[in-house]
Amino acid sequence: MSHFAYQDGVLHADGASLSAIAEQFGTPTYVYSKAALLENFAAYADACAGRDALVCYAMKANSNLAILDLLARQGAGFDIVSGGELLRVVAAGGDPRKVIFSGVGKSVAEMRLALEHDILCFNVESIPELHRLNEVAGAMGKTARVSLRVNPNVDAKTHPYIATGLKASKFGVAFDDALATYRAAAALPHLAVAGIDCHIGSQLLDDAPLLEALDRLIELIDALGREGIVLHHLDIGGGIGISYGEAGEDAPVPVGDYLGRLFQRIDAWRAANHGGRPIKVIFEPGRSIVGNTGVLLTKVEFIKHGEEKNFCVVDAAMNDMARPALYQAWMDMRPVVESDTPALSYDVVGPICESGDWLARDRALAVQSGDLLVMLQAGAYGMTMASNYNTRGRAAEVIVDGAQCHLVRRRETPAELFALETLIK
Repeated sequence: MSHFAYQDGVLHADGASLSAIAEQFGTPTYVYSKAALLENFAAYADACAGRDALVCYAMKANSNLAILDLLARQGAGFDIVSGGELLRVVAAGGDPRKVIFSGVGKSVAEMRLALEHDILCFNVESIPELHRLNEVAGAMGKTARVSLRVNPNVDAKTHPYIATGLKASKFGVAFDDALATYRAAAALPHLAVAGIDCHIGSQLLDDAPLLEALDRLIELIDALGREGIVLHHLDIGGGIGISYGEAGEDAPVPVGDYLGRLFQRIDAWRAANHGGRPIKVIFEPGRSIVGNTGVLLTKVEFIKHGEEKNFCVVDAAMNDMARPALYQAWMDMRPVVESDTPALSYDVVGPICESGDWLARDRALAVQSGDLLVMLQAGAYGMTMASNYNTRGRAAEVIVDGAQCHLVRRRETPAELFALETLIK
């Protein structure tokens, strides 16, 4: 994380001291680097230069309006999974005509909303969804552009909770059923078959499974073409991982290298089988754009020495960052101010009343009450998965631009948390 580095013994986000950010905005606070965000998006945009390609940021990774606005200004499209996310795109100034709507459980209201905003395409995941969308579009006098999310049964070799391309997954249409499902879609009067989509999982450090999935999609595109069903775009999804700094962790594949190999394979297929007929390529990256752009800043409340373990109790908790408790994810923890005092092994835990409320285990840290810690690589699946468990307000969010700090989401107050509730009279 080159945008988060020590300067004179104090960790900075670009030109801003994290100690000063904690003093100004309190803790826990998510802190993001604008420069890192734009650099990560540029890695995709540069690799796609000169091609008919669209990068649709998977906003489930981080949906703060300021982040969406920055990406929209760079030409990004968006991959959404709810009507609420579509309204976030609109509120941030994004173009709905660059929106791909994924997800297995789209409601009638969400379909109507998306059709009203003329989104680019629905990624459909079942035959019942096809029929519902056809009925909704027909009632509105519209035609819905659709792509089928095909499950290629490729093992992404990632955590089972974030592997989405195997036969047992709830996501997508089974590869063996795809041809029949496309025939059904093509026969419905209020749908326009536009493309094909897959997403096999998240936090992939090797692109081999993605390229294997691409080969299966190409096989299906050719079979559809022989039946007269011509697709206009190929959506390979997202999934490229980032480094979390764990010992022995494999290095992630560079985005440019992966896209280079993918385009090479697509170009060879087009030249051999289609005489160069163009097909738009769509990507849905999330973590690889925002994951390493942010940290979670937290304060040490107590040091507790137990009989078998030492505990570093901080003011951030599993409601702020669910990944360790949910996925047993390893997240790097660092002190904001460097110290020469001897380190001890600690479990870093929060104040929530759950044994699963931990952020890191068995970490060598030189800390005392009142010190500041940061969790690195916390830009993805942090704030978007946060909750208000134990009536805890969600963290503030700050974007650093050079040395300037912008509060892009203030901390919630307890009164706001129960403002929608009423007493029985």
